[in-house]
Amino acid sequence: MTCVLREMRWWDIDAVLELERKLFPEDAWSRGMFWSELAHARGPEATRKYLVAEVGGRIVGYAGLASSGEQADIQTIAVTRDQWGTGLGGRLLTELLRAATAFECAEVMLECRVDNIRAQKLYERFGFEAIGFRRGYYQPGNVDALVMRLTDPSTSVQGTEING
Repeated sequence: MTCVLREMRWWDIDAVLELERKLFPEDAWSRGMFWSELAHARGPEATRKYLVAEVGGRIVGYAGLASSGEQADIQTIAVTRDQWGTGLGGRLLTELLRAATAFECAEVMLECRVDNIRAQKLYERFGFEAIGFRRGYYQPGNVDALVMRLTDPSTSVQGTEING
């Protein structure tokens, strides 16, 4: 089946929350956090971009980006375990970097759990570099975050093709 990427809408929140709780049981986002982010994702003053990935009508991934001035922050990327290794994380990241470019951001920042090596390798493939740590960033587990930065996101997405 084909995997389709599209903008996240309010009616996706329940399915996204279910996936969020499965993948991030200790530090899952709340319904209010997603509502707040989506409130800033529409209209001419939008500063957010949120996507979902669907296979056969089932949400199998989601991602979000916030922009402020010349900097964007990847807020979240999540993919169901049965989709790991399919390239879906890379597709979602590519679309977020395209959004950062559209928002005219000069750099993209993110935090990643220090124990999430799979995600770190994905970000490194796209040119992100580790620049520091945030101690105890992920609560309540008190897990450190690796801070990563990508300068000029437009160069990371040139020539990439998004296929179903």
